Amino acid sequence: MSSQLRALIYPSHIPANARTDVPRPSQYDFKDYEELIIPTNDGEKLSAFYIRGPRGGPNSKVTVLMFHGNAGNIGHRLPIARMLIARTGCNVFMLEYRGYGISTGSPDESGLNLDAQTALDYLKDRAETRGHKIIVYGQSLGGAVAVKLVAKNQGRGDITGLILENTFLSMRKLIPSIMPPAKYLAYLCHQVWASDSLIPSINVPTLFLSGLQDEIVPPIHMKRLHDLSKAPVKIWKPLPGGDHNSSVIEEGYFEAIADFVQRTTTEKQE
Repeated sequence: MSSQLRALIYPSHIPANARTDVPRPSQYDFKDYEELIIPTNDGEKLSAFYIRGPRGGPNSKVTVLMFHGNAGNIGHRLPIARMLIARTGCNVFMLEYRGYGISTGSPDESGLNLDAQTALDYLKDRAETRGHKIIVYGQSLGGAVAVKLVAKNQGRGDITGLILENTFLSMRKLIPSIMPPAKYLAYLCHQVWASDSLIPSINVPTLFLSGLQDEIVPPIHMKRLHDLSKAPVKIWKPLPGGDHNSSVIEEGYFEAIADFVQRTTTEKQE
């Protein structure tokens, strides 16, 4: 059961060739970017894209740290990065988890958390981004990665916002929805991802983007995370027609992000 659950939670080989066929920024007409390989403390090598927004623009000192869902690779999310940059002018740092795309290793909860920390530390250590405001953005599984990272690092002061899209309360609470026969075995799942226990401790502004037609993560998960949040600014953005993977194309999705970025990077936070 454990291996079956792990394959369900981290289907890094879906779609076919996802480990080898990684679209590159040049294929989406990006001109100002870097393709990076970043080492982790436990010996893995992580692929990443750092894509710059307009140099000298109002948000040229803001970087969105982007964590994707549990299938595919960072290349598949390049259209999202393009929209983020077009609407906000921010830079975008796209991290590839271990065991995904061309990153080495195999995925599990502790490893992905280390990967996320590696990415944040890289941005903090890199001269170009050292003084940047960081907005952490996670979709689905990436939302759980984002919650854990922000809960651990919010005292540093450079994280100015958290954006969550279609993520779940915890993996154990999600299993009955995605794998009903396993509902009585959910307690055996060692991939916990307990965002519901971490979100009340997060004190940075948070945007909740919820596709109300989500067929993978029941939308009540997002609503409960919103209700549990004690963030000084928390914004609920329902997307009435959005399912688990199509919410990004719903009207208002990127407008909500642009408004959130504007609010969290220009207003003085208490």
